[in-house]
Amino acid sequence: MARVALVTGGTRGIGHAISAHLVKAGYKVAANYAGNDEAAQKTAAELGIQVFKWDVGDEAACAEGIAKVEAALGPVDVLVNNAGITKDGFFHKMTAAQWREVIRVDLDSLFYMTRPVIEGMRARGFGRIINISSINGQKGQAGQVNYSAAKAGMIGFTKALAQESANKGVTVNVVAPGYIDTDMVAAVPEEALKKIIATIPAGRLGKADEIAAMVAFLASDQAAFITGATMTVNGAQYIAG
Repeated sequence: MARVALVTGGTRGIGHAISAHLVKAGYKVAANYAGNDEAAQKTAAELGIQVFKWDVGDEAACAEGIAKVEAALGPVDVLVNNAGITKDGFFHKMTAAQWREVIRVDLDSLFYMTRPVIEGMRARGFGRIINISSINGQKGQAGQVNYSAAKAGMIGFTKALAQESANKGVTVNVVAPGYIDTDMVAAVPEEALKKIIATIPAGRLGKADEIAAMVAFLASDQAAFITGATMTVNGAQYIAG
């Protein structure tokens, strides 16, 4: 029987690529999204998957959304926590609202999404939790104190939960992308983008498919002994020790 994968933010950008790769690998995929109905319906039609709309930063909405996914497809075997937002600004000018919103969507969501599925995974003896962090959660980034804090917190979350779950057949890992060629990065002014690419030894932006391929591998049986790891996919822009 095909395993069920739930991808948050799974209808656009990196999330869309992850959904596509998991479909190709034989999973029954549910893609969560927050607001872009047109993109969601296009993805659903393109990939032949079900899409579900809710705010991952809302605990009650996550519980309700996951229940709908499991009613439609079955228990979640693979959870990809990909959804995230930015509210950039230098810290000395950052508002509490900017701080709270990014922490809520990018970090609190890990608890809201993972808590409802972890017990089932442990009971069944199989689970894959894959958290999409960022190069800026590893090295920090000026103008992104809130985002860097949330994405660094994701790595700590992963390391601790991996230790708790390893003997139950549940792996918990991080993929930390560098700068990837998505709509978000495409919105960066051309001159600024050239400066970013100049700092990447590979000499180019990454591709969403390259992140998705790593996620698909971590979701597979072949990755059963990999847990608590942070997989950096950034063209050598930042090399973690």
